[in-house]
Amino acid sequence: MSISKVKRIPYTLAIMKLSKHNQKIVDFIEAGYSDYSDKILLTDGFDDAFIGVGENAQGNPVAVYSIEKCLDILAEQFKDEEDAMGDAIDYFEFNVRGSYVGEFTPMFINTLSL
Repeated sequence: MSISKVKRIPYTLAIMKLSKHNQKIVDFIEAGYSDYSDKILLTDGFDDAFIGVGENAQGNPVAVYSIEKCLDILAEQFKDEEDAMGDAIDYFEFNVRGSYVGEFTPMFINTLSL
């Protein structure tokens, strides 16, 4: 399966080009979830926040992202603003966490840094 068959949804301010890291994500999904690899949705620009695949309330496998890492990525996008992290949180809550794109909508979780 080619990378283009894994669906991607844009969440960030800037769509980023596919990277080697991204190919690792696609390979991971195709190897472990081959029956769903064309249904699992990935977000553009949040590759560094991807932490794995989980199961939603309907039992569907979904991409899982770290909220903290997503906010760091968005804060970098807003770095020229007066309150970059505040703007990142607002953007994330409204445009990312608040979005529903179907039964395979990605999951965003709080993570603990040790």
